[in-house]
Amino acid sequence: MKEKLLAEFERVFGGTEDARVFFAPGRVNLIGEHTDYNGGHVFPCALTIGTYAVARKNGMDTCRMFSLNFEDQGIHAFDINDIYYDKEEYDWANYPMGVIAMLNENEKRVDEGIDMLVFGNIPNSSGLSSSASLEVLTAFALRELFGFEMSLIDIALLSQKAENKFIGVNCGIMDQFAIAMGKKDNAIFLDTATLKYEYAPIRLSGAKIVIACSNKKRGLGDSKYNERRSECEAALASIQTKKNIKALGELSTEEFEAVKDVIGDEVKTRRAKHAVYENIRTLDAVAALKANDIERFGRLMNESHVSLRDDYEVTGIELDTLVETAWTVPGVIGSRMTGAGFGGCTVSIVKEENVDDFIKTVGDTYLSKIGYKADFYVVDIGDGPTEL
Repeated sequence: MKEKLLAEFERVFGGTEDARVFFAPGRVNLIGEHTDYNGGHVFPCALTIGTYAVARKNGMDTCRMFSLNFEDQGIHAFDINDIYYDKEEYDWANYPMGVIAMLNENEKRVDEGIDMLVFGNIPNSSGLSSSASLEVLTAFALRELFGFEMSLIDIALLSQKAENKFIGVNCGIMDQFAIAMGKKDNAIFLDTATLKYEYAPIRLSGAKIVIACSNKKRGLGDSKYNERRSECEAALASIQTKKNIKALGELSTEEFEAVKDVIGDEVKTRRAKHAVYENIRTLDAVAALKANDIERFGRLMNESHVSLRDDYEVTGIELDTLVETAWTVPGVIGSRMTGAGFGGCTVSIVKEENVDDFIKTVGDTYLSKIGYKADFYVVDIGDGPTEL
């Protein structure tokens, strides 16, 4: 891969002198969805698929960016002293631009342009965090090229800031944290309120993680993501008139049931219920994994999907078809949507001997019902960003 990318870099930018090759993974969240911005827990892991970049300083005031995934767009060039968001003009390049803008804000001045060629093997708009992967990749590469003092947690926080302030998507910390802090064969049990985390070994003993991509394109900024977040914030504000809490993630299910009537709105109550119950499910799921009870972990995944479908309403016919068909296939331990929803992917834990049957059955049903095909990825859990 490294040689291929360097050859492409030479084709696009001429020469490979001083060019360095970097990689950042994608991520999948096993359980704990829409809890990260509600002060709850999440349980993501980094994947062995992700985003690659060849990058070097170019001695100019201009950054030049090229993606092998969007070759028809050509090179996106911008002045490092005049960085602004423009969805139409810069498209995917807004993500690395946002990272540069936030570095400059944090007094880590990118005082020289770079040439950067990017290639990702994460399905685009799949919910496996191709955008967060690109942000973390850019921050990591710039740290190495410019010698900035930044920890991997700093990189995660800076990348989240780029998404929030530059791109305008009010995301939580989970995606960037999981990518920056990934560890092979481990998921990350993260308290998003405090950033306290621990690695939990994933022992699937004869089972595989299978991701099904719905191929329904979605963009977080265009979806109802920010709307769900504001509904939860409104529910929290109502509860705070009765209870001294900072986030929905602080509540037990019993505490929530005792105060929920103060919300006074059926939709906002269901949104808050999901945030509270999903957080408790995540705690239970990690405990089940530590006890080597993969069957219970799978049941909690299934319950998570039902809550995301009925209380949070972020699934839709595509994701529901993938998950509800998965539940009927022998050897499926658990299946749920993953990511923000409104399209994107599902994650399933499937016994190895049933993987081929799972892909065929779910794929055939999806195609006949939805009218276009889903793509399937049998994935492994990988490390965080690295230089190749």
